[in-house]
Parts: sequence; structure tokens; C-alpha cells
Amino acid sequence: MSKLIQFTLLITLFFSCAVERPSGKTEAEVLYKEAKDLMADRRFILATEKLNTLRSQYPYSYYSTYAELALADILFHQENFEEAAASYILFRDFHPKYKEQDYVLFKIAESYFSQKPQTYDRDLTPAVKAIKYFNELKSLYPNSKYLKDAKSKIEECRKMLVDKEKYIADFYYRTEDYESAKHRYNNMFENFRSYEMKSLAALRLLSIAVETKNTDLCKEVSSMSKGLLKGKEMSRAENLSSKCM
Repeated sequence: MSKLIQFTLLITLFFSCAVERPSGKTEAEVLYKEAKDLMADRRFILATEKLNTLRSQYPYSYYSTYAELALADILFHQENFEEAAASYILFRDFHPKYKEQDYVLFKIAESYFSQKPQTYDRDLTPAVKAIKYFNELKSLYPNSKYLKDAKSKIEECRKMLVDKEKYIADFYYRTEDYESAKHRYNNMFENFRSYEMKSLAALRLLSIAVETKNTDLCKEVSSMSKGLLKGKEMSRAENLSSKCM
């Protein structure tokens, strides 16, 4: 076989493969399938082009809705989590009857969870929003398959929020900004569930009462912590109470 014939066959094979498209009843369906294949190959730019073409040329197609969700998925896969969250929320608002709303909620929660910082001393707004949407998923779809890791992720976010609140409260306490510290420790005592955090908050509030000679605060905290504190924490609380009443 001559080199010219071999070259011609290679060119023919290349173009036959290049133009081969998935089958579909409509052009919109074909475009959607092409985009999903490209997404599977992580060729997100080309997939985005296909989906945008579908939406612009066939806005009333059955596949136009799926194209919107696929575009949000691409943003998530590209780790553009802030844009992904906005896209999923927009999709949910415009398509409230979409059959897999639990998936959309899950992806909103995951998008915010993926935005949270590695350390608690940064802005934790994404963690707060992740908790909100994971809890909404649990409430609305208690049997959803997407709940598998929700509990552990909620706890991870909550721990960061607890650690940050303690960090700020302790900072105010160390710098003797007792009014600000009092507000933070009150919040910890009222809203945190763990014995460790509640007992710490109670003892710090009693210490603040001693330092500021605030008998009203001393009585209030002593009353609040009665029946809660035990062991050495109770002994320390009684000692502090005797100094501020």
C-alpha cells in the first residue's frame, strides 16, 4: 500500500471519528449528550459551549432545563464554588418542580462547604450557609441518598463556629475588654451544647463578675449554672461566687 493511500485512509478515519455524534430525536438532545460526554472527559470548556448553544438555540427544549443544571455542575467541577452555589440557587428558584430537588439542595450545601476556610480565624459565612442548606436537605428529604455525609459535615462546620466564638471571647477576656467578653461568653453559654463550652463560659462570666464587681451578673450566672456544673468546675464556681456576691 502506497504512502499516499495510507495517508488518505488516516485522514478519512480521523474525520469520520471527528464528526460522529451521539444519536437523538432532536438537535437539542444531541447537543446535550455531546456536552455530557465532554463533561465525563473533563473537557469542560467545550461542554460549556455545547450547553450554551443548546440554551440559546433551543430555549424551550426539554433539555434546556438539564443544560442549566449541567452548567452549574461544570462550575462545581472547575472548583468555582461561589459561582456554582449561585447557579444552583438560581436553578432551584426557577425550577421548583424539578424532580431531583434533593440533588440541587445537596450541591448548594456542598458548594458552600467547599468554600469554608481551613482555619476558624477566617470568615465562616460559607460554613453557616452550608449548615443551613444541609439542614434543609435533612428536613425536606430525610430519605435522600445525598444525606450520607451531611451529619459529619454539619458537625465540622459547627466545630469551626464554636472554636471561633471561643477564640474571640478569649481574646476580649485576655485584653480585659470585659463587656465584649461578657456578650460572647453569654452567647456560648446559651447556644453551645457541649459541657466543656458551657462550663468554660460560666466560669469566665463569674471571673468577669469578680473583676468588674458586678453582683447582678454573679447572681445570674450562679443561678444559670446551678445543676449544670460538677466536680472541679463546681468548686471553682463556688469560689468565684463567694468573691463577687
